[in-house]
Formats: sequence, structure tokens, C-alpha cells
Amino acid sequence: MFIMKSKRFYLSCLLIATILVAGCSQKSNTAANNSGDAAPAATTNSEVQQISQLTIAVPTDAGPLNIYSTSVDFMTDLVFDKLFGPSPYVDDPQPWLAESAEQLDSFNWVVKIRSGIEWHDGTPFTAEDVKFTYEYYRDGPQNRHSHHVSDVPQIDTIELLDENTVQFTCAYACPSLKTVTFADLPILAKHIWEKVENPRKYTELAVGTGPYKLIEYVPDQYYKFEANENFFMGKPVVDTLIMPIIKDQTAMFNSLRSGEIDAAAKSVPPELLGSFSNLADLKVTTTPELTIAEIRTNYERFPLNIHEFRNALSLAIDRQTITDIVLLGHARPAFQGYPHPDSPWTNPDLSTPYDADQSRSIMDSLKLIDRDGDGIRESEDGKKLDIELAVSSAEPTFIRTAELLKEQFLDVGINLKVEVMDAGTLSGISSERNFDLIIGNIGAHGVADPDQFIMSHRADYLWKKGLPYPEMDTLFESWKAETTIEGRKQISFDMQELFNRQPTSLALFYPEQNWAYRSDEFDSWIESPGYGIFHKYSLLNEEGRKIATGKA
Repeated sequence: MFIMKSKRFYLSCLLIATILVAGCSQKSNTAANNSGDAAPAATTNSEVQQISQLTIAVPTDAGPLNIYSTSVDFMTDLVFDKLFGPSPYVDDPQPWLAESAEQLDSFNWVVKIRSGIEWHDGTPFTAEDVKFTYEYYRDGPQNRHSHHVSDVPQIDTIELLDENTVQFTCAYACPSLKTVTFADLPILAKHIWEKVENPRKYTELAVGTGPYKLIEYVPDQYYKFEANENFFMGKPVVDTLIMPIIKDQTAMFNSLRSGEIDAAAKSVPPELLGSFSNLADLKVTTTPELTIAEIRTNYERFPLNIHEFRNALSLAIDRQTITDIVLLGHARPAFQGYPHPDSPWTNPDLSTPYDADQSRSIMDSLKLIDRDGDGIRESEDGKKLDIELAVSSAEPTFIRTAELLKEQFLDVGINLKVEVMDAGTLSGISSERNFDLIIGNIGAHGVADPDQFIMSHRADYLWKKGLPYPEMDTLFESWKAETTIEGRKQISFDMQELFNRQPTSLALFYPEQNWAYRSDEFDSWIESPGYGIFHKYSLLNEEGRKIATGKA
């Protein structure tokens, strides 16, 4: 299998090299020589480079960047724009496609859009596109973004006031429409999407207003982007982006070492960090990524359907040991649970300690006791506490974590059966909810977007809509009735405290992201919360780069 993948990769590189050999020979840069030390995550405008081509390997085939079938945000953001930027993960998103947004009252917002912007095919961008997009998300098939219109929050009407102005009216108070919804939803071209019957099966190359045009996509091989010379924030600083798809981690980082690629859009594993920091012309920039390594629980299966039992599992996890041994210190133990503590929307007082004695005490109170003296607890009807943990064979870090969890759970009387499987099988049991526990990562949208935290309780991920949960339901109704952002935040804090007392996702650690790139090719990367350094703002001029942090 590995040999087949390697052959495919090198064939891809050969094809890319053939297409772009002229461009490669024209590369230029202004980077100074570097020592290979960790790099700062920001540069001043005077240091922003102008280069002809950059090659960034990606670990995933995200298809033709159809918003309905992919959630690789940093790639779709190259093509698409939102009303505000960069994301909901900053305190104060700035106007982007929007010129301004004014809150009229608890239910109504008016947005004025910029004029003079064109879609990549030359069609003018208008307020009609904004109205169409929000209605399409609300009324059509659901995607990663659509709950921000159809449920949390719920927008009842979208009305054109004139050719540049749109009014949004919500079904219940929507104080965070600007800071969350407007900063998350990519705007679609009405003249294209109104003709699409099944958006999930749409396979044409994505067309947006963003800084890059997607001009080629070969499945399982590569993407090619071209700078949008008419971009409303100015032409990007890199003319052409090539993104080979390299799913094998070893192949990706070997390509970076050899110079076949200029950057890897995958964090360097802890065990490789030392070797990368000593290589000439390579830099590693560390960012506190808004991601959580978690154990999802099937809260509908016994005994995982007992709130107190899930808390006992959380108390049995020695997160510090996992971080020290598996991550070699390149992560933070998830002592503050879920959602991510670096999000401006997260309760700073959350706590998920390690306390094996309390874990045992809780299970004793639930009458889950080792009745035959073999070290494994049984339920009152004699059924042993055998729980399966599913792990992807492509994630060595999670496999090692599972081995430690097996020891830690056995210490409190639970027999953990680790099942290593391929990514496809894992995805299948996840979507069918045919599992006990699954290890995985959840990114910024899931753990730093306050509306998504609530939506995850209504969409099967953290809880299922309609499944009784009176305490959370009461908080949700209070949250809907609150009309201020600060009031909403305090109620969300109460929800988060409740969640961590009865967790359906067991936070393990907050990964540290280490981004490696060839600084002799491009050394002007900047950080944006939730995205690391690979995002469109790194590739813009000074004015655009200021938006990356939401503090322009």
C-alpha cells in the first residue's frame, strides 16, 4: 500500500513539475538567510515578499472546493469571501465584503456591502448574492455553515433595501449576528448556484470573489490557484499556488526536506521537530491552534448514557502523562475541558482534573463494582465494563494515546478494548453511531465558535435534538431569550460548566501546531486564530494582513 501511494505521489510531482517548470525557474524572493530557529509568526509590511509561485502540500483531497462537500476552511477561504473577516474566533471581526453592519434592535441588522467587486468569472458581486446565499443556506440542504441561518441563530427574512443594502430579521434575538454569523458564512454566486439542483454533488471548480482563482484540480493529485488581479483588497503577493495532495505524512515531510515543496499544511509531528529545526532554509513556526484532541462518546449506549459515568471516565484520564509521553510536551493537557480555552467565547474557569479515587467512588455509587475480583467492574446484572475505543490506523499519536488510556482506565476497573482501523471504516462507524468511544481531533469551528457549541447539542455530535436533557434545554431557552452578547456569553459559560460535569466529549489535550516551511522561498507568514499561518491573509498586502487578527 505504501509503495502504491509513493508512486502516485512522485507521479503527481512529476506532472506538476512538467506543468510549472517555467514558473519554478522564475521564483524570486527577498528573504534573508535564516538559521533554522523558530520563526516569529508575523512580519512588517516592508518585509512582505512578492513571488511568482509557492508549493504548499495539503494532507487531504478536499474536492473542487464545493462548500457543501468540504470543510477545509483555509482552502475554501482562498476562493470565497465572507461579509466580515477573518473568522468568529477573534474578538472583533472586521468588515470584508461588507462595508458596515448596523444592529437596529434585538432582531434586526442592516448590512451595506462594498461596491465594485467582481466574481472570478467577471460577473458583478451584488447584494442579491448575499440575499441568495443566506436564503440558500437556510432553505436548502444543510452544510457546515448553514445552521448559522436555519437554527442557531434563525433568520426569518432577508430583504433587499437597495442595490447595496440587505436587512436581516431573526426569529429570536441575534446579538452576535455580526461577530459570528457574518464572519463564518462564505458568500455564493447567485448566477451559478441558483442553477444547481443538488449542491452536494456539484463538481465544477469553485468560483468566488476571493484572492485566488481555482484553475485546476486533479483528484488525489493537486490543486492550482492563480492570483485574482482584480481582488478588491489588492492583488495577492504570490502569483501561483500549487497544492499537491500528499496524504502520507512521511512522504510529505521528506518532500519538504528535499525542496520538492515549499511548505506543509500539516503540523510537524513532535518526533520530527528536532531534525527540522536544524535544517538550513527551513523554519518552524509554532501557533496555539484552536483544536482539541478528544474522545467522542456514544451517549446512547450503556453505561455511557449515564451522566455520572462519563464524568468518572473524564476523572480517570491522566492528561499530563499523555501529553508528556505521547506529545513530548508539545501540547497542553486539556485541564480546562471543552470548548477550547483560547476562544474568546470560552468560560475561563472550566476544570477537568485527574482524580482516579473520585472516579472509582462515582462508579461505586452507580453500583458498577468488581464482583468477581478480576479487576474489572461489572454492572448489577453481571455485565463486565468492556468498552471499545476506535482509533485511526493513520494517526500514530492517537494509537499511542489509546495504549496509555487502556492502562489508565484499567486502573479504575474498566476494560478498554482498542480497535485500530482504517480511516474509511472509522468514518463509517462514526456516521452510523456504531461505536462506544472514538479518538479524533475537532477543529476551531467545533470548539471556538459559540453558536456551534450549542448547535452540536442539537445535531448528534455532543447531544441529539429531541433526546431528553432538561438542564441543557432550560439553559438553551434562556440563551435564546437573552438580547446582549455579554448576557449570551454568561449563559454559554453555564452550559459549558454543565457539559464538563457530564461530558459527551472527553477533552484530552490541546495540540500545539508546528508549521514548517522553506523560508528561502517565502517568509512572510502571519498567524490568524484557528488557522495557524496557512490562510489567505498571509498572502495579501499590508491592508489585508491587518484583518488576520480581527484588530485592524
